[in-house]
Amino acid sequence: MDFHSLFEQCKPLLKKYWLPLSLGFLGMIFFVYGLIGIFLETRTSSDNIVFEANSQKESPQLEAVFVDVEGAVAKPGLYKLPGGSRIQDGLVAAGGLIASADREFITKNLNLAVKLTDGAKVYLPFIGEASKQNSESNSSLVNVNSGSQTQLEALPGIGPATAQKIISGRPYQSVDELFNKKIVGSKVFEQIKDKITVY
Repeated sequence: MDFHSLFEQCKPLLKKYWLPLSLGFLGMIFFVYGLIGIFLETRTSSDNIVFEANSQKESPQLEAVFVDVEGAVAKPGLYKLPGGSRIQDGLVAAGGLIASADREFITKNLNLAVKLTDGAKVYLPFIGEASKQNSESNSSLVNVNSGSQTQLEALPGIGPATAQKIISGRPYQSVDELFNKKIVGSKVFEQIKDKITVY
């Protein structure tokens, strides 16, 4: 029996039941489409759950840092701060600036947004201290943590842009950080390393 003869035999049935057969066929298509949609949705949501679980595992807790905040603050001392804290957080922990703090100097020369590193020391000068330091002889070392833009620009190979980079990168734990953090190149670093200090 070939397909043509089979079709001819079924033709009267198809004419009689064409509507239920068409609806049944459409129903099957929607059923299969629905199953595919459910499968894809389940798979996507389970992928999201796995991704969220992995991202929670991969975000390590930052270790606490110990910071020595000294100078013109209400409560100078050693503070344990959460990892990722900034100089502003250290200042708040130390009770904020006192009335005799050199606010103008601090505003101009200290970047409160710099992240603190473990073992950092932050010194906030009293009124007159910065000007006393500025009046010292030219042979004295320039403090890269508290030196003014003008003092930094007086160093060999340091222009206005590099001086601003030095100020923005504060605080420094050692002189070598200027080179390690790529604030200055090796040639300039060799010229200034004996003329600067971090204390």
